[in-house]
Amino acid sequence: MGLKSVLSKVFASVVNRSLNKVRGNAVGLQQQTFQTIIDQAKNTAFGRDHHFSQIKSYEDFKKHVPIRDYEDLRPYIDRVVDGEEDVMWPGKPAYLAKTSGTTSGVKYIPISKESMPEHIKAARNALLNYIHETGKSDFVDGKLIFLQGSPILNKKHGIDTGRLSGIVAHHVPQYLQKNRLPSYETNCIEDWEQKVDAIVEETLQEDMRLISGIPPWCQMYFDRLSARSDGKKIKDIFPNFKLFVYGGVNYEPYRARIEESIGFAIDSIETYPASEGFIAFQNSQKDKSLLLLADAGMFFEFVPADEYFNDNPTRLSLAEVELNKNYALILNTNAGLWGYSIGDTVKFVSKDPYLLLVTGRIKHYISAFGEHVIGEEVEYALMSVAKAEGVDVVEFTVAPQVNPQAGQLPYHEWLIEFGKAPADLQAFALKVDKALQQKNIYYFDLIEGNILQPLVIKSLQKDAFINYMRSQGKLGGQNKVPRLSNDRKIAEEMLRLDVGKE
Repeated sequence: MGLKSVLSKVFASVVNRSLNKVRGNAVGLQQQTFQTIIDQAKNTAFGRDHHFSQIKSYEDFKKHVPIRDYEDLRPYIDRVVDGEEDVMWPGKPAYLAKTSGTTSGVKYIPISKESMPEHIKAARNALLNYIHETGKSDFVDGKLIFLQGSPILNKKHGIDTGRLSGIVAHHVPQYLQKNRLPSYETNCIEDWEQKVDAIVEETLQEDMRLISGIPPWCQMYFDRLSARSDGKKIKDIFPNFKLFVYGGVNYEPYRARIEESIGFAIDSIETYPASEGFIAFQNSQKDKSLLLLADAGMFFEFVPADEYFNDNPTRLSLAEVELNKNYALILNTNAGLWGYSIGDTVKFVSKDPYLLLVTGRIKHYISAFGEHVIGEEVEYALMSVAKAEGVDVVEFTVAPQVNPQAGQLPYHEWLIEFGKAPADLQAFALKVDKALQQKNIYYFDLIEGNILQPLVIKSLQKDAFINYMRSQGKLGGQNKVPRLSNDRKIAEEMLRLDVGKE
């Protein structure tokens, strides 16, 4: 055991005591955060426009600050991007995180000097929490890889601007720099496929012990490592690889294939980072729930998902949430986002401590016929049947077919790339349909009432999703294909590309 490993256990014990305060006093920490950020922002343009000096309680806040998405907040954010000071938070932001929105095009999310350390602290604490729980710390003595965007930052009106992962790369603690891969030069390669190939060459002979990234792009890295090594499993290429850290998408649809590529069921840590803030991370290896970070400079609000599109939806603080109910997550941050709908849905599985699961995207659902099928439901339906049938799913997306061929009822069309396809695709589709009916009563009623026919699965060719992302200029990084759409834009383009490959 190396010196770093020994010291990390000592530090992990200290951090665990801090995390116990989060576990035991989340509501109190949220109230402190609320008061602090309101006071700090009261003299900003946003604070003056929304009467922050008069806000004494959460009830006051709800009266003065509406829920908004990026487009609604854009008049303020554009002023920030243009270099104006004291707009949403005191001064100028330290960074602008550049993201790709599905409706807003390029988005710029402010990161302040107060919020940036919270991103780093949360990532560090996720690892130290794991070390404290398991006693496993040897991974810090080997090489660590973070599959991420380019660290090259551009100036926008004097503000450093780039992808969140690239910004974070500039804040990796010094004690990890010598262990960290890929090299800065390789990390700066913009073309994702060239970058992955360069990472393979750079890491192939190294003692890789921790690998982190978004699951589909880690899978691409594993596939290319294996191809470069005559089909070896990752455990045989990196015999000391013991920890996989991921975030950005639900891991379960990828778990079986990734573990098959690695060669065993590796320990993993799920994280919930976003440009807007680092929201939660996996609390224990014994379950998959995530610990809400109640002291990370963010005051959280929760809107019942079934009310989100109402004119005046219910808004709840952490103290008011119920277990096992889907909520749209609303953020108020120490970077100046107020009443900001991040677009995710979560549900709490514990309030002692506050543990949650990310269940989907509030705008990624299918309700072309009133069924309101959400991501959590389709992922459960598909993966429960796939696991029972020994089927390997690489990736999938679902869209409604509202204009079927003459004589047919409308249906949900599932576009799936299989690693190992079912022997009988139609029988498999019927089982998935039954599983979805059990999860969603509205969908059940539509099938039973002959409004919809059972779902139809279209099996796509190998690399269909990679080819689609490449065609959209979104291959790699933090990009991913939406699992659910309420229209057929993605589905039609994927089918066009798939036919073109035949």
